[in-house]
Amino acid sequence: MGSSGKLDGKVAIITGAGRGIGRAIALAFAGAGAKVALAARSSGEIEEVASQIRSGGGQALAVATDVANRSSVNNLVQQTVEKLGGVHILVNNAGITAGVLIAKMEDELWERIIQTNLTGSYYCIKAVLPHLMAQRYGRIISVASTLAKSGHAYSGAYSASKHGVLGLVRSLALEVTRYNITVNAICPGWTEAGMLSGSVENIVGKTGMTPEQAKEALISESPQKRAIEPEEVAALAVYLSTDDARGINGQGINVCGGTVMS
Repeated sequence: MGSSGKLDGKVAIITGAGRGIGRAIALAFAGAGAKVALAARSSGEIEEVASQIRSGGGQALAVATDVANRSSVNNLVQQTVEKLGGVHILVNNAGITAGVLIAKMEDELWERIIQTNLTGSYYCIKAVLPHLMAQRYGRIISVASTLAKSGHAYSGAYSASKHGVLGLVRSLALEVTRYNITVNAICPGWTEAGMLSGSVENIVGKTGMTPEQAKEALISESPQKRAIEPEEVAALAVYLSTDDARGINGQGINVCGGTVMS
């Protein structure tokens, strides 16, 4: 896998690391020299990514984790510290969504989306903070969404959760800056990953469009008329984790081709 050395000596935890953006971030971090702890609810995908990293000479640990469960998150951080020697970087990437109108949403679905996307990020942050504060160094990156800054029909719970993530990032950045910890969010637009496919399926089911027409309708929202590649988000996550980015703090950086400009 060939390390670039930008993150040599660092240990990173990445949630939702088995596919899409999380997988791309895990591979990019390993390629930059970091040891990586990969978390997801099912172990199969993260074991595959960990194996790929190890085969390239990197160090990777796969820990089945439900970010919506505090004890599961605490176990993830404990395993990381014990087996990889510490923790320096947290990437909150795990998330779920559902295409449902607010008027038709079941309360249980609302609560599950908020618990995973927002409270799960809080649990992960709370678990790593003592380690980052004690060593007076750290990077926390939350993968939010352009829907952290705007709304979208059928995405009320998801948008609310991501607005919450961005608010958490901004407040936390002020609280921990004196410990040499930066806290930022990356806000991707439609990305060639699972949630785009799920949204396409949802549109097809509701409108009768073909998958190609549905995808075209979504990505046409971008001035670039394309979906973002997971590797583009991963490259920004690596940069935010380096000392070159030490002056970037409390930001929500859009990676969306100009769909949202704020």
